[in-house]
Amino acid sequence: MRLFFWAKTPIFAQKKMNLLELFTEEEKLSLLKEDKKSATLTNRQLFQQYVAQTSDSPLLLEIKLAEGVLMTGTDGQKYYDLISGIGVSNIGHRHPKVIKAIKKQLKKYMHLMVYGEFVQAPQVKLAKKLVETLPPHLNNVYFVNSGSEAVEGALKLAKRYTAKTEIISCKNSYHGSTHGALSIGGNEKFKNSFRPLLPDIQQIEFNNVADLDKITHKTAAVIIETVQGEAGVRVPDAAYLQRLSYKCKQAGALLILDEIQCGFGRTGKFWAFDHFGVTPDILVCAKGMGGGMPIGAFIASKEVMTTLTHQPILGHITTFGGHPVSCAASLATLKVIQKEKLYEKAEEKAEIFKKFLIHPKIKDIRNCGLMMAVEFENYETLKPIIDKAITYGVLTDWFLFCDNSMRIAPPLTITKSQIYEVCGILLKAING
Repeated sequence: MRLFFWAKTPIFAQKKMNLLELFTEEEKLSLLKEDKKSATLTNRQLFQQYVAQTSDSPLLLEIKLAEGVLMTGTDGQKYYDLISGIGVSNIGHRHPKVIKAIKKQLKKYMHLMVYGEFVQAPQVKLAKKLVETLPPHLNNVYFVNSGSEAVEGALKLAKRYTAKTEIISCKNSYHGSTHGALSIGGNEKFKNSFRPLLPDIQQIEFNNVADLDKITHKTAAVIIETVQGEAGVRVPDAAYLQRLSYKCKQAGALLILDEIQCGFGRTGKFWAFDHFGVTPDILVCAKGMGGGMPIGAFIASKEVMTTLTHQPILGHITTFGGHPVSCAASLATLKVIQKEKLYEKAEEKAEIFKKFLIHPKIKDIRNCGLMMAVEFENYETLKPIIDKAITYGVLTDWFLFCDNSMRIAPPLTITKSQIYEVCGILLKAING
């Protein structure tokens, strides 16, 4: 409680003192003791007390500075970030060109109006630059705040355009945690507690050609991660994705490619679908798109996207989608990736990890560029290694649907010498 501190502020003094009159002297004394106690709590204690938790065992690292590939804790310990904030910091933390773009935009304006009503230069410039990286038919960008929102928008768009309701997704897929995104997710353990979810959802096996026969004229869309992330970096065969694309066209269904984790240079191409000779009808992206700022998008043809403008009007709306500061940061991020051609170095850097991470406990290493999974026997083997690596100054993680594999997805800016050092630390952690 902060009643006693607020009462010292002249403007609010009378109002707050009147509020205090509702309490007995004993209650006031209790509130004052509670207030003094909370004032002496550490940030870690306050975090555990007041910030909603997603598990009963958060990492509880407190970072005071992050720059490039390194994060520095409040105790001065440095940590190599080998997971890029789960696929976000593709160009490293606090890239100077992103910081510059943010500061420049802050001097002009921040939020002005709900999305889609005002002409805002950061949105316009970013949309144009994104379209220039894509096939000609992907020429209309709808900006949102996150990957889950991009997926929600894409699902609505597919159903609106096709006038059909069936959505097909893959087992062990991950598309977000909102209701629609969760409905198409591929892991029942994460879904069962929140049912009922969206109806008319079918699941197929990733990279299984025979399962593609489930795509019929009833299907509105098939949504698939171009490279599966939380399943432990599963890379499809090009022939599979090409067959999938053909089946969608044959059935009049839209192909939605989810590149929330694998886009923006992560796999060795700017877009992961460029590896496989396919193009989506709808593309969703986020995470590495913002250079550390929250932003996402779903992208389609103007013909498809226009269906959201009528029957009903405002078929999809967002207040903060395409926030000008986030768009400015995203544009700077995109330019850095392109100018420095960071994606061209991703596979070469991944090969260094594969060359040096050799150990009897390592069963396999899967990758597509710098999107990597290092497989161990089981979670019981892997978890102590992850914990030990953190104490040695390397932050890594496991996958939601593949808990025997270590996630390695560092900023694309990581240097070869940093990779050598990180590999040495990981091997030390593996050895215990």
